[in-house]
Amino acid sequence: MKLLFSGDGQLGQMLGASAIQHGHECLLYSTRNQQVKPLSAQLPLAMTLAEAIAWADVVSWEHEDIPADVITLAQHKFLMDPARIQRLTDRRAEKKLFDDCGVPTSPWHSYQNRAELEQLLQSSKHDLVLKAARGGYDGKGQWRFRIGDDAAAIAVTAGQQAGIAEQLIGFDHEVSLVGVRAHDGSIVCYPLITNVHRNGILSYSVAAASAVPIALQQEAERCFKALTDALQYVGVLAIEFFVVGEGEQAQLLVNEIAPRVHNSGHWTMHGASASQFDLHIRALTGMPLPQLQVRPTLMLNVIGVESIPSGLWHHSQTSCHWYNKTPQPGRKVGHVNIQIDDLKSAVGWVETWAERLQVLA
Repeated sequence: MKLLFSGDGQLGQMLGASAIQHGHECLLYSTRNQQVKPLSAQLPLAMTLAEAIAWADVVSWEHEDIPADVITLAQHKFLMDPARIQRLTDRRAEKKLFDDCGVPTSPWHSYQNRAELEQLLQSSKHDLVLKAARGGYDGKGQWRFRIGDDAAAIAVTAGQQAGIAEQLIGFDHEVSLVGVRAHDGSIVCYPLITNVHRNGILSYSVAAASAVPIALQQEAERCFKALTDALQYVGVLAIEFFVVGEGEQAQLLVNEIAPRVHNSGHWTMHGASASQFDLHIRALTGMPLPQLQVRPTLMLNVIGVESIPSGLWHHSQTSCHWYNKTPQPGRKVGHVNIQIDDLKSAVGWVETWAERLQVLA
């Protein structure tokens, strides 16, 4: 089959590589400069967007913020309604979806402007996390409000655009579930993995290093099915959860979803029998979904540095990925997947390498 992806960043490149591995053809459409490109090439093709869409059997995306011209021209080549997916770039629509699907989330309210936000803050009986409705990621577009803070001062900044206010939840840790839904509604999910953030940016993920409670895995997959069925979704989707409580009392609260392949799923490139990119390609092309086998893996993000040290490129337990981006503090420029034995060994790798691989500010 012939696949066209909207976006030529690292996710588009990784999807394209998997497409070729599975025997398909692939082109990428750069939403930054409106050019059609072959995989891994900087030089564009002499092809318009309309011509690329006509060439393709299926059109998909690397990020859910799909340009309007792509949606208009490629409507008949998507496997699901892209407008339904694009609405999720607004956190108010995303939260409403959670409520409609009966998946648990932190109590929330929306606000339209500074005045509404200030009133909401003044009347709140709880500490809050404020998030811009659109845009903002890796800690950007988010603010904290604690009881006793100056509501008017915070509203000046956070109320410059519409947003949501979520009750600040004391959670034990964050986990994510990456899974795939095929066109016939069948799903396959990886085990829940643990994510650790620094300054609001994903620092590292640990997969398959400890047993996942069956009840939490089942609840996560129930949420996955409810959300993907509601969206009539085809492909890979990631859900971030907060774990509230411990042991048998532990519960999941949905934080965010990403209707696409996701940073927290990069560990699957070397820690699973099929990567998240492989699953997405299989779903798009109607190939059978595989049974998954996983092994303990640490994924360390490379953030804001000039390069990955040579010692990691040559280590027998590592697989390095460089995104060929200009480094700047807080920007993800690569990741390293590391084969580990257990959680203790993961902590050792993090303590040795995280500070050398990550410049956050």
